[in-house]
Amino acid sequence: MEHIELFFKSIFIDNMVFATFLGMCSYLAVSKKVTTAVGLGAAVIFVLAITVPLNWMLDQYILQPGALKWLGAEYASYDLSFLSFIMFIATIATMVQLVEIVVEKFSPGLYNSLGIFLPLIAVNCAILGGSLFMQSREIPSLGLATTYGVGSGIGWFLAILAIAAIREKIRYSSIPAPLRGLGITFIVTGLMAIGFMSFGGMLTGGDEEKKAKEDVLSVTEQPLGNLTTND
Repeated sequence: MEHIELFFKSIFIDNMVFATFLGMCSYLAVSKKVTTAVGLGAAVIFVLAITVPLNWMLDQYILQPGALKWLGAEYASYDLSFLSFIMFIATIATMVQLVEIVVEKFSPGLYNSLGIFLPLIAVNCAILGGSLFMQSREIPSLGLATTYGVGSGIGWFLAILAIAAIREKIRYSSIPAPLRGLGITFIVTGLMAIGFMSFGGMLTGGDEEKKAKEDVLSVTEQPLGNLTTND
């Protein structure tokens, strides 16, 4: 249940684009066609699914204060947390190079259409944000870190796929001249972000209702002598 909750929360509630507005450069630049958006989105899913659990292991066994105690008692006081950014970016850059080699080998057309934005995944703030959010939220296990990475990648994929489909449709619409291009894209992105905010009650609404019922029951079950009135 915890995996399912984290998976859907990372897709809809904590969406990288619509909740935190990370990865907007490639989101806006590569969303003119659905085919290129699908290719880049799939690459982002792969990179996040690999780098988030890898960086979780780096954080747990190397970077956190006292994480090196598995090497011996003399290393228990070491704190390498200041290396988090460097280590995370190195892992991400390695995975992006692997993705670039695979795409260039098996899909040259997609590689050419993505252009510079494929290697720029290495500096995509959504990719680094996934690892940093994993670290700051103290995700407790490797399995949950993998679930979070996959869910975050799918959330970014859905965002760029949705805006690409909309941009292909509005290309044939009568848009006022000042709003054509990025203008209407920013407006649509804002409206989609508002829509995704409505998913916030998907996982929290039931908990709040259950808590309210428990509060009511706790009050009604109190002995009459413990209840005070203002009469």
